Amino acid sequence: MEILFDHVAVNVSSIAASVEWYRSTLGAKVLYRDETWAFLEAGGIRIALTLRSQHPAHIAFSIGKEAPADFLKKAKTHRDGTVSRYIADPDGNAIEWIYIPETAHEAVRRGHSSEQSEGK
Repeated sequence: MEILFDHVAVNVSSIAASVEWYRSTLGAKVLYRDETWAFLEAGGIRIALTLRSQHPAHIAFSIGKEAPADFLKKAKTHRDGTVSRYIADPDGNAIEWIYIPETAHEAVRRGHSSEQSEGK
């Protein structure tokens, strides 16, 4: 399994207010947005804005082009088509292992071309 950095997720109290702040302060580009979740790109890094009630703050790593069967048994499919599983490091920090199938929402597939997967 090839592990690649995917995104960092931060908990916010208001998706709308936080999107505006990241856009105006960091020049972030909005890749996806709804009332409970937003996906941005700033400075070459993808940032998920999440509500604490929906997701923990976390760092996400892509597990590559094929998901192992044992990963899929313990994973959850999200509304954007990604499949993931959360684990914790020794200090309790959330780490998300994420599989991004071809059927996932276009915004989350951006940056997951074969050239990036090979050279990221």
